[in-house]
Parts: sequence; C-alpha cells; structure tokens
Amino acid sequence: MFLPSDFTTRMSLWMGDYALLETALQQEAPVSIRLHPDKGATAQPRYEKVPWCDTGYYLPERPAFTFDPLFHAGAYYVQEAASMFLEQAVKQYVSSPCLCLDLCAAPGGKATHLLRLLPDGSLLVANEVVRSRCAVLAENTAKWGAPHVVVTNNGAEAFGRLGQVFDLVVVDAPCSGEGMFRKDVASREEWSVAGVHHCAARQRRILHDVWDALKPGGICIYSTCTFNREENEENIRYFAETLPAEVLPVSVGRDWGVSCGGDGTYPSYRFFPHKTRGEGFFLAVLRKTEGHEQRLRRKVKNRLPASRRPLGVEEWLTGKEPFHFDVKGTDVRAIPASCGEMYEWLAERLHIVSAGVQVGVLKGKEVLPSAALALSVAFRREAFPVVELSWPDAVGYLQKKALILPDDTPKGCVAVTYRHIPLGFVKHVGSRANNLYPQEWRILNQHLPERAPGVV
Repeated sequence: MFLPSDFTTRMSLWMGDYALLETALQQEAPVSIRLHPDKGATAQPRYEKVPWCDTGYYLPERPAFTFDPLFHAGAYYVQEAASMFLEQAVKQYVSSPCLCLDLCAAPGGKATHLLRLLPDGSLLVANEVVRSRCAVLAENTAKWGAPHVVVTNNGAEAFGRLGQVFDLVVVDAPCSGEGMFRKDVASREEWSVAGVHHCAARQRRILHDVWDALKPGGICIYSTCTFNREENEENIRYFAETLPAEVLPVSVGRDWGVSCGGDGTYPSYRFFPHKTRGEGFFLAVLRKTEGHEQRLRRKVKNRLPASRRPLGVEEWLTGKEPFHFDVKGTDVRAIPASCGEMYEWLAERLHIVSAGVQVGVLKGKEVLPSAALALSVAFRREAFPVVELSWPDAVGYLQKKALILPDDTPKGCVAVTYRHIPLGFVKHVGSRANNLYPQEWRILNQHLPERAPGVV
C-alpha cells in the first residue's frame, strides 16, 4: 500500500513503534457490526465480541451486506469497531434523560448508537451540514427505527445561537482521515500536511461555534479518525485552556489495547490498528464548567388538530407514550409526546429534515403507510396484514420489483417481512401488489447471489 511520504516521516518521528503501525496498515481491515436487539437481532456463535461495545461483533469475513434484507431492515449497523468506544463515554457520564446533539452525524453510525445508549426519555438531534449526506443520515436513522430523533441540516453556529440547551454534544469532527488509510484510497491520495493544519483549525472553529449550545455541567465528546497530534491532543489542550472546560477520564479495560493519556497532560484515548482490532480513532471527554442554562419558554401544542388528523393512524403505533402528529404537505409524522415541546422549539429555529416516525403519505383522503413506519420500533404489527417473504422475494422487494402475494392475501396495504422483521409495505390490489418501498432507498444492483448472506 502506498503511504504519503510526509505521513511516514511525521509518524516515524513521533511513534517508536511506527513500523508496527505501517505493517498493520498493509493488512485487511476487520469487519464489525452493531446489533439492534430491539428488532430481535442476535449474533452468530462464531462472531467475536467487540470488548468495549455490548452489541458490537467482529465478523470473520465481509459478506455481501447489500443483499441482506436484515441490513436494510435496521437489524444491525455496519460500523467500524474503534468508533464504538463512544459507548463507554456515554455510559460513564450520562445517566438521566437528556437532550443530545450529534453535530457531525452522517452517515449515522454514532447517531444510531446514541439512540441505543441514551436513557429513556431522551431526544437526539442528529445533524449534518452537507445536504446530500444529510439525506443518508435521515435514511439510516429511519431504518434504525427509534422515534426519539430529529434530523437537521445546519451549521455548528446555528446551534450556538440556540443558547445553552444541550446536556450532551457529540462532535465526531471532520478530519484528515489518517485512521482510514487502509480502507479508503482517496484518504491517502488527498492527504497532506497542509490538510492536517486546515482540519485542526476547522475543528477548533466547529467546537467554538457549538460550545454555547452546551449547558453548564454538560458533556462534550470529541473524536476524530486520525492519528496526528494537531487534530487530537493539541486541540484538546487548546480547548481546555481557552474554553471553560474540564477534560474527564474514561474507564478502559486493561486488555482492550487502548492507548491512554496522549501527551500526559489531559486524559484521551487512542486506537491504533496494530494494538486494537479496528481503525485509527481518538476520543476525549470535556465537561463545561461555566455558563447559564437557557430556559425554554414555549407551551407544547399538537401541530395537527384532531379534526385534520388522518383517521386511524394512531392505531398504527404502539409504545410507552402517546404521539403528537404533524403534517407538512403530504408527509404525516408522529412525534413522541415527551419530545413535543422541544420539537416545536427546534422547528422554529433549525432546518429540520425529518423527525419522529414518518407514518405515511397523504394520497387524497387516505394515508399510504411509509416504509419508515414498518421499520420503526413503535410499529404495531397487528394494524396490518403481514406476508413473510423468501430471501429472493425480499431482495426483489428492496430492488422495488413487483411481488406476487399468496391468493388469500387481503386487498389493501400489507406489511412484508423477512425472517419476521418488517421491511416495508405493498398495496395489494388483487392481480398485483404495488411496491411502496421508497425509490431513493432501493437496491440498484439487480444481481442476486447464490445464497443469502445470513449475517444475523
């Protein structure tokens, strides 16, 4: 593998065991996934556990995820193992319901992880500044299916203007990507020393811009997927010295291979491919020590009056709490009642791409249920007839092909499942079934492998 010469020179001067890192970067990257137990996913017995993540597993080889319907159903998320270390910081410092901001959230690995980790009653705001990447983020959070999430498309400064309202801010900062060298050819080709300095400056600006959104006493988790000190230890030192911030320790297992301490000044945590099974990763935790909490002064209201609410949609949902309903154009969404006030407040101040559960789409006087409803953990399966699909038919459905359902299938909207996990809906009209899977989510590859991947 070609490595930039300046990268090799810099790392050799810093690391006494750089030769081991370079050897590791020539090897194949491990494959890891994070399960969604709320959808009934369990690991194969042959999988090895990721030590720092309760639901993380290493796979012995990389399967064809594209052709696994359970991947599209959100039964698991393909995520780099080192980045799952976020779990340790959240578990150690977040114990009560909170308002959380994942500032640089696309494509959704940490956002979906946070939706699993945050205490009941929390709300996650998953943000991405790049519009095209924000669409991918919205898709992945919808497939994960947790309703307590708002996806936004804003710059960091927009959150700073909100005032000090967030209990937890996660900044997985855009970086020079050195930790992804063995997985991403482009990251090697585009790397430069000037790029490192540019990224470090941008990271400082991003954290400064969002810092005012964090409550006093609130937690900020800062991470990158790069090796150099400028974007990691030097930035943490800068934050600690220029912001009202305390850098906090994170407990680490002795046999995990995590490099702790950084330059010895402030606690930080590094993952090197020659020491841990994963890519390059850096994480540090900061607590805000000063400030005045912003108090919200807005009464919750149901944005969709009962007289305008599509009849019957309440029966499509289940869960521990009721939902409020919101209709924009033809889009019908359900917002958990506990999040209603904050959703209203955020909607007036931010560009919201999606929120809660997309229940369906208005078509005249009826509502066609959306795939996001079927994929939600709040979906009430008894509300629709259900047809279990074979693997070829499930892949065909995800390719948005027409399906032929059993003769005794009732007419109307029908939920389709694979291995008893919902994939979406079709509208059965007797002679055919109209495929309601979103056009933008479909599998473009029309190939069908010889056998199902069987990941979980």
